[in-house]
Amino acid sequence: MNSVSTTDLTREARRASDSPAAHFLARTGLTARGVIYILVGWVALLVALGQSSREVDQQGALQLLADKPYGLVSLWLLGVGFAAYALWRLSEAAFGVTGEPPGAGPRLKSLGRAVLYAGFAYLTFSVISGTRHSQSRQQQDMTATAMQHTAGRWLVGIVGLIIVIIGLVLVSEGARRTFMKYLRTWEMRPGTRRVVEVLGIIGTIARGLVFALAGVLVVVAAVTHRASQAGGIDKALLTLRNQPFGEFLMVVAALGLAVFGVYGLCEARWRKV
Repeated sequence: MNSVSTTDLTREARRASDSPAAHFLARTGLTARGVIYILVGWVALLVALGQSSREVDQQGALQLLADKPYGLVSLWLLGVGFAAYALWRLSEAAFGVTGEPPGAGPRLKSLGRAVLYAGFAYLTFSVISGTRHSQSRQQQDMTATAMQHTAGRWLVGIVGLIIVIIGLVLVSEGARRTFMKYLRTWEMRPGTRRVVEVLGIIGTIARGLVFALAGVLVVVAAVTHRASQAGGIDKALLTLRNQPFGEFLMVVAALGLAVFGVYGLCEARWRKV
């Protein structure tokens, strides 16, 4: 009796995850993801050109929106979008990822993304409530706290290596164009398909390189025992700016992240869900 009830509940949950409402959640979430990367790219471009001193990360992008006349409505839409993205990824973690073979790997990746974007939703609603804090500084504080404990530096170093690996995997996915398998390419015109493919290649590689650099900085923080070396996307892009031809490198990275955001909007339109 209980097994039958459990089976029925599982079947109903799976059906719900494949409903029009679930598809709407996925596309809403993917749209929010695209928008936030466009905004991060825009903030990075302003910082690179010396026209802003905001943090170059999701927090800085959200605060940029908050200062606009339409900011409150935009933030609410983004917050709901991030929550929708998290719920969609949770459903993938539970029932499998479309376009991927059955297995724990893709489900764990979706679970990780669900947790990440739930955090972005929380961050967005914090900005709406008027709470302002430094995302980069929080990451540095967490790194410093971890390194105070036994084996903490090893833990921080391992986390940094994982971030580097994630970044390199993204670079590989961009170079090999594996992201195209998630899209309903048969619905695109040939010209549209080529444009989406180029956007995906450039954007995914740029995103991966920024992630990898952020991971390297976390590893450096662990090796040198200097938490100030860590700091996520913001620290990675500012590190680029401090290199020879740094302004140019940061502009290129900013445009790459914005391109990924535009690709993200295309994915919201044509993603298989």
